[in-house]
Amino acid sequence: MEPRVVFLLILSTIASDYVCSQNIHVSKNPTPVGSNVTLYSETSFTDGAWLVNNTIVVLISPAAVSFYGSLRGRVAFNRNMSSLTINSLREEDSGNYKLQFLDGSDLTAEVTLSVQVPVQNVTLEAKATALVEFNDTAVLMCSVDSGSSPSYVWMKGEKMLTAGEGVEFSNGDTTVSIVNVTRYDKGPFKCNVSNDVSSEISAPTYLNISYGPSNATMMIMPMAWHYIYRTQSNITLSCSAMSSPPAMIQWMVNDTYLTEYGSYLHLMNVTESMSGTYKCVFHNTVTSRFASTSTMLWILDPLESVELKASGPAIADEPFTLHCEVSGTINRIQWWKDEEIIFPDERIVMDNKTLTIDPVNTSDKGYYQCQAFNAVSNMTSSSYYVKINYGPETPNITGPTAGKTGDNVTLSCYASSHPPSRYTWYFHHYPVAHTPEYVTPPLTKNMSGTYSCEAYNNVTSKNKTANIMLQVVDPIEDVRVEAPMKYPKEGHKYMLECNVTGPADQIYWMKNGLKLHEDNTTAFNIDNNSLTFDPLKRNDTGYYSCKAMNAVGSMVSDPYKLLVHFGPEAVVIVGPKYAETGRSATFNCSAMSVPDSHFSWWYNGTVVASASVFTTDLLTLSMSGEYTCMAYNNVTGKNSTRSTMLTVIEAIESVMIKNYTVPINRESFNLTCDVTGPYDMIYWMKDDLLLNTSYPDESHESANYHIQNNSLLFTPLKIHNNGTYQCDAINKAGGHESPKYMLRVMYGPLSLTITGPHLGIPGGSVSLKCMADSQPDPDFSWFFNGSSSIIKSGSVITFPATKENEGNYTCVAMNPVTKITLHKSKLFALTVPASAVLFPPGASLLLISVFASFVPMMSN
Repeated sequence: MEPRVVFLLILSTIASDYVCSQNIHVSKNPTPVGSNVTLYSETSFTDGAWLVNNTIVVLISPAAVSFYGSLRGRVAFNRNMSSLTINSLREEDSGNYKLQFLDGSDLTAEVTLSVQVPVQNVTLEAKATALVEFNDTAVLMCSVDSGSSPSYVWMKGEKMLTAGEGVEFSNGDTTVSIVNVTRYDKGPFKCNVSNDVSSEISAPTYLNISYGPSNATMMIMPMAWHYIYRTQSNITLSCSAMSSPPAMIQWMVNDTYLTEYGSYLHLMNVTESMSGTYKCVFHNTVTSRFASTSTMLWILDPLESVELKASGPAIADEPFTLHCEVSGTINRIQWWKDEEIIFPDERIVMDNKTLTIDPVNTSDKGYYQCQAFNAVSNMTSSSYYVKINYGPETPNITGPTAGKTGDNVTLSCYASSHPPSRYTWYFHHYPVAHTPEYVTPPLTKNMSGTYSCEAYNNVTSKNKTANIMLQVVDPIEDVRVEAPMKYPKEGHKYMLECNVTGPADQIYWMKNGLKLHEDNTTAFNIDNNSLTFDPLKRNDTGYYSCKAMNAVGSMVSDPYKLLVHFGPEAVVIVGPKYAETGRSATFNCSAMSVPDSHFSWWYNGTVVASASVFTTDLLTLSMSGEYTCMAYNNVTGKNSTRSTMLTVIEAIESVMIKNYTVPINRESFNLTCDVTGPYDMIYWMKDDLLLNTSYPDESHESANYHIQNNSLLFTPLKIHNNGTYQCDAINKAGGHESPKYMLRVMYGPLSLTITGPHLGIPGGSVSLKCMADSQPDPDFSWFFNGSSSIIKSGSVITFPATKENEGNYTCVAMNPVTKITLHKSKLFALTVPASAVLFPPGASLLLISVFASFVPMMSN
C-alpha cells in the first residue's frame, strides 16, 4: 500500500500546474540506435522523478532511486551530477523526457529525445547504361537497406543535380530521369542518403552514351595560301570528328569514292590534274548518323623565267615603255625601281605586262625590275638600268668679262646633258674651237666682242647656245696717297690726293682698312681722286689708303698716316696739397696735345722749371703759395695753364714706441707713442692690423686695452697681447710710422712636469727632467727627501741607482721676472730582478698570503 500512496502523490503533483521550469541538457540529440545518452539538469535535486511520455521511469528520493518500465536495466542515475544515463538506445526510446522536482519548488524541466536508425548500404542502379545521344532517357534508382527518415541528394560529378532541363525526380527523390541524354550526361552519378545521425554515398555509376559524328574538321599539311600547291609537292589530308564509338571514314574526290579509308589521305608528287574537291565521309554504326567535311585543292606549275626589255632609249619629256616577258601562268605583275615598289600615277601606267612613263623625267633614272606572281611561285627579273637622255640645257659660260691686253683668257662652257654634249665656240659668227674650254691668244684691243658657245646632243638631236661679252682693257700700274698741304691742324681745311698711273674706272678711300662713305656730319668730301676735310677733326687721325679699279683689276696704295695736330688742353697737375718743412715736393704736369706740349713752371710770377716734372728745393714755411704749369704746342701755336696751391707745414721729426715697466701677465702695462713735432692724430697697429681707437667690446675675451692720448693701456696685460706693435702719427702731409716694437708678455711658470723613471735597477743610472710653461725660462732647483738644501741646479738631475738614492725628488721652478715659484715631487725606488729573490725554507705559505693580499691592490 505504501508505494501506491507515493504514486498517487506524484501523479497529483504532476497534474498540478507548475510555477517555474528548468532546462534539460542532452549529451547528443538526435542520437543513433545502440548508443548511450546522458540527460542532466542545471539544478541539482534530491527528490524528483523522470517521466517518458508522461510515464514514470525513475523515482528519486533521499533514501533510494527506483527504476520502472522499459528503461529498467538500461538506465543509471548519478546523484552527484543529477544526471540520467540511458544505455543501448532503441528507436522506441524516442519521446518526451520530463523531470519533476518533488522538493516543494514546483520546478519542472523537459526535452524531446530522438533516437534514429543510421543509414546503411546505399546502392545506385541504372535502368540502362548503353544509350544514344538525343534518343534515349536515362533512369537511375537509389535504395537503402536501413535508416530512419532518409533524405536523398543526387550528384553529377562534384555538383548537385537539380530538377529542370530534362532532369526529373520521382518516388520521393529515390529515382531520377534524364530525358534525351547528351554526351555530357555520362556521369559519374552518385546518390547521397542521410538522416540526422548519419549519411552514406553510393558507389559512382557511369552511362555509356553513343554520339556523333559531329564537328567534322579537315587539316591539310603543309598549310598553303588558299590551298594552292606547287606541282611535285607531297600533301597530307587528315580528318577528325567527335564520335563515340569512333566513326568510319571514307574519302571522296570530286564526288567519287576512293578506296582510301581512315583518318589520313597522302598525296605524293602532285600534278595539276589532281586539283579538285576532297571530302571525308564519317559514319557511326551505333547512332546510324553521317557527317562530312571537304576542301578544294589547286595544283599549279611554278613560273619558269621573267625578263625585262625596253622599247628604246628613254628621252626626257618623251614617252618610254618597259615590257615584262614571263614564261608560265601568272596572276599579277609587280614593278620595282631601286628596290622600292612603283605605284601608278598621272605619268606612270601599268597595263598587264607593260610599264609606260609619259613623259619621262630625269628623276626616272634607276634600276627597274618586274616581279611575276602565281599562287605557288614568284620570280623577279634581273635589274635593268634606265638612263635618261636629256638636254642639252642652256649652257653656262664661266670666265672673265674683261681681260688685260697681252693676257690669255680662258672661257669654259658647260650644259647639263646626257649623253654629254659636243661644244663649238664662235667669235663674230666664226668657229674658233670645238672643245668645252676656249683659251684666247694674247689679247689686243680689237679682240673685244661677243663669244658664243653651242652645245649639241647627238641622241636627243637638240642644241642650245649661250653668249658672253669680253672687253680688253689696259691695267692699272701704280696708286699713291699724297698730301699737298703741310700741317694737318684741327679746325682747318685739309686734303689728301690719290694719284693713279693707268686707266681707273672707280676710286674709293679707306680709313684703317674700312671703306669711307661721304657723310656731312664728319665734314669730309670725296671728289674723284681727292679727299677733303673741312674742318679737320682730331678723330680724323688714322691710316688712309685709296683703291683704284678698272675692268681687269684693282690696286691699293700704301697706307698714309694722317696725324691731326691739336691742343694743348685739359692740363692736369698731380702733386701734394701739403708738404713738411725740410722735405721736397714733386709736381707732375700733363696735357692733351699732338704733338706733345712743352712745359714751364711758375712760382709767384717767376719761371722755376722748364719740364713737365717740377721738384722744389727743401721746403720752408715761406715756400707756401701758388704753383702754375703752362703747356705750349709749337705746331698749333696754342698754350694752356693750370695752378695748384701748396701749404708748407712743420715736419714730424720722429715717432718711437716707449715703455717704462716690464710686461708681466695679469699686471697693468702701457706703451707710449713718443712723437717729435706737431701731429693731428695717432693710430695704433698690432701685427700690421689697425687697433680699435675706442674702448673695445667688453664682452670680448681680448677686451683688455684702451687708448688714451698717445698711450696704449693694457688693464691688465694678457698672454694673447703678444705681438708686433706700431704707432702712426698723422698730419696733413701724411703719416709717420714708428719702428716695430715686439711685445713679449712675461708669465708663469703655469705648469710643471717631471719626466723620468720611478723605478730603477741597482747599478744603473737615472735621469729626471723638469719642464715648465714659462716666459722667460725659469730657474730650476732640485731637493731630496724634504731637505732644504739644493742638491742640483738646472732642469736635469742624474744620479746612480743605489739604495741611498731611493726617495722623493722635488723640482722647484722660479721665473726670474715674475718671481712666481712652482714645485713638484717624484718618488724613485729600486726594483730587484726575480732571479735574485731567495726564499728561506718554510716561507712559501707566507709569500702566498702576502701575494694574495697584494693582488686586489694591483687590480684596483
